[in-house]
Amino acid sequence: MLKINKKLLISISAAAVLSLGLSACMENASPTNSDAAVKASIDGGVSYPVENGKTSSYDVNTNAHGADVKYGRTPTKAEYDAWNTDIMPDGTGLPEGHGTADEGSDIYDAKCTMCHGDFGSGGGGYPSLAKGNAYDLHKTLTNQRIKPNDDGPVRVFGSYWPHVTTLFWYIKDAMPHPMTGSLTDDEVYSLVAFILNANEMKIDGVEVDDDYVLNRKKLLDVKMPNRNGFEPNIDGPNGPENVRKFYANPKNFGGQTYDVKNPASRCMKNCQEPTAKVVYIKNGGIHDFHPPLSNVKDLPKVKNTAFNAKKAYTANCAMCHGAEGMGAPVLGSKADWAPYIAKGMNDVYKNGIKGINGMPPKGGSSLSDADFKLVVDYIVNQSK
Repeated sequence: MLKINKKLLISISAAAVLSLGLSACMENASPTNSDAAVKASIDGGVSYPVENGKTSSYDVNTNAHGADVKYGRTPTKAEYDAWNTDIMPDGTGLPEGHGTADEGSDIYDAKCTMCHGDFGSGGGGYPSLAKGNAYDLHKTLTNQRIKPNDDGPVRVFGSYWPHVTTLFWYIKDAMPHPMTGSLTDDEVYSLVAFILNANEMKIDGVEVDDDYVLNRKKLLDVKMPNRNGFEPNIDGPNGPENVRKFYANPKNFGGQTYDVKNPASRCMKNCQEPTAKVVYIKNGGIHDFHPPLSNVKDLPKVKNTAFNAKKAYTANCAMCHGAEGMGAPVLGSKADWAPYIAKGMNDVYKNGIKGINGMPPKGGSSLSDADFKLVVDYIVNQSK
């Protein structure tokens, strides 16, 4: 949860979202089927173990829990170690290396700009990485959209993230998509330097310009503007317990408490006390409507949309072929049509649809192929 001046709560973390609204009162609570006390989960919720085929009031397929895994295999230690990599704010797990923003710019253009836009501006549904000076943008985190045209908080890496090591870790493990793990440590340092440069950030008072050489020591000297902007404090060995204690008190995030032993105490309807006086319009309100209101529920009449080949012929073809289909240059007798029909009506349709002997496709009409074929049938049948 983001905090500003330790009082203004701006944003709710993913953990808070899970608990927002209702939180179990965990003092001596007994939420399980066996009435045994359970420690609150780290997000402030309640843990319901599977007992007697149920978790809380929900049935569970216990057979699935003991099923054998038929696919895959246990990873080797080397595979697991390669995947299980952490880079912590204190530098634990951060490798040695170096790179400059200038070098990072070339790597970014080749592997990142197609998703994150020029200079990290964002685009195509992918997040922005920079929108200007991080220190100035950090001040926007207190912005509230009270009016439609008010500017809201700008949350990008430089203004919002509390730790720079998270950026290195994320790039190293998850970027570029879909070629994760393909960047060297030096390339990652170069990309981090490029993003620091795009956010106009400084290290020990020195601006990270194009030629600034970023290495492990200098990266750990970065002081993010929002490094103290979140609560509870998740850093260090006491981080998990700090989170647990924070979410154990619903007042910290606007939740409500109820007794898990007595779920009926939880308000399910008409929970809001009436605060507004209801005023009714005299004489039943407005009734003189123009036109009058109707309660007729009949379906609208469906118009006859059957295609009329004769009308289509008259509108699209008669100007050249005559009122009854007998005018030049149309062939006016069945004997004239016979050799064409002998080749198959599909050829006749094809010639008419594509155009032939100076006649434009479909006679210049906008008829569909199916409707135009009906018009051809009409002409052939009208021949004498």
